[in-house]
Amino acid sequence: MNKRELLVLGFVIMAVLVRLLPHPPNFTPITALALFGGTTFRNKWLGLSLPLIAMGISDMFLGFYSISYWVYGSFFLISILGTYWKRIQVKNVFISSLIFFIITNFGVWLMGYPKTIEGFVLCYTLAIPFFINSLLGDFFFSYLLKWSFRYSEKKILLGSSIG
Repeated sequence: MNKRELLVLGFVIMAVLVRLLPHPPNFTPITALALFGGTTFRNKWLGLSLPLIAMGISDMFLGFYSISYWVYGSFFLISILGTYWKRIQVKNVFISSLIFFIITNFGVWLMGYPKTIEGFVLCYTLAIPFFINSLLGDFFFSYLLKWSFRYSEKKILLGSSIG
């Protein structure tokens, strides 16, 4: 493995570990990893696969659950959007958090709430505290990944190109 591949592997391992360690609900680096992968790498398959690999590994320990398809799908969509956005910025992190919130809670509503407008509103209302944690985690980890990768590129990779 070259230095760049080891660095990327380190970021995936970090995401897995953070997800496995005790943390506030939804305060994880996976959305940030999805946005980071999409915005950073020329090799789009690498960028699109980062959050899915981190989720798959950590879910082997945590367990898969009924809304996993919705969760994985939202991360895949965020990665795809990152390939168009090209940069991590406040607007893109917020939109990524919103996408995760809307898609995953739609899955929760379909699988666990009455299929009524009241059930829909209740589902999304009860999810607001999780959305706040998601926003905080997504901003924290998005900028941590962005800045640490930029620093690592300069210091560790000695200016080698990305992707």
